[in-house]
Amino acid sequence: MDLTIHNTFLPQDDPEAALAFYRDLLGFEVRNDVGYGGMRWITVGPPDQPGTSIVLHPPAADPGITDDERRTVAEMMAKGTYAMIVLATADLDGVFARLQERAEVVQEPTEQPYGIRDCAVRDPAGNLIRINERR
Repeated sequence: MDLTIHNTFLPQDDPEAALAFYRDLLGFEVRNDVGYGGMRWITVGPPDQPGTSIVLHPPAADPGITDDERRTVAEMMAKGTYAMIVLATADLDGVFARLQERAEVVQEPTEQPYGIRDCAVRDPAGNLIRINERR
């Protein structure tokens, strides 16, 4: 099989804050910005990886979920337990130095017992962003 990761989805409840984080802080390029019914779906990705994108979507926009499920999603986002993504960099300390000024720090760069060095922050919507050090 010939498979690649094309898109992954993370919820966002404030499009401007999401842009400030993913575009302005992380340096991702905006690939698409679509509005519909008062909501926005923003697609971003690393400039050197045009085939891999993150779609920042309105949480619980699916018409098939109930109001109770929407409340649960909102509660989980507020606690930072709803969604996560793992990124990688060769310069973990440099990236962390930049992020710690403008993001909620969950974990400073740490050598993990399972063989990776990483850190963790939350984006404005509460999504957990783990960043592994590429070696």
